Amino acid sequence: MYAVIEQGGKQYKIAKGDVINIELTDVPADAKSIELGKVMFVSDGKKIQVGTPYLDGAKVIASFKVSSEEAVVKGPKLYPMHFRRRKNSSRRIGHRQKFLQVIIDDIEA
Repeated sequence: MYAVIEQGGKQYKIAKGDVINIELTDVPADAKSIELGKVMFVSDGKKIQVGTPYLDGAKVIASFKVSSEEAVVKGPKLYPMHFRRRKNSSRRIGHRQKFLQVIIDDIEA
C-alpha cells in the first residue's frame, strides 16, 4: 500500500515504514506522532482512490525516531549566487534548510 501526500507545498510518495524529511512544522514537545491529513492518492495494489484534490477521511500517521525536538535535521548546504555580467558584481549566499524527520506508521483510507 502506498499513498501520495502533500506537506509544505511538496508532494511525497510514501509507504508504510518509509523515513522521510518533511517541511518543518510546529509540533508540541511531548508529541509522539503527527497526523498528515492532505492525502491525494491511495493504492493498495487492487483498489485506487484519487482525491479532488484531497481524499475525505484519509490520513497518514507518522511518528518520530526520537523526541519531536531531536527529529529536526538539517538539509544540504546550498549556495545561491547573484551575478551581474560586466558589472564586477557577484554575491554568494549560504542557506541550509531544516526538516522534520518522520517514520510512516499507518495509512488510513
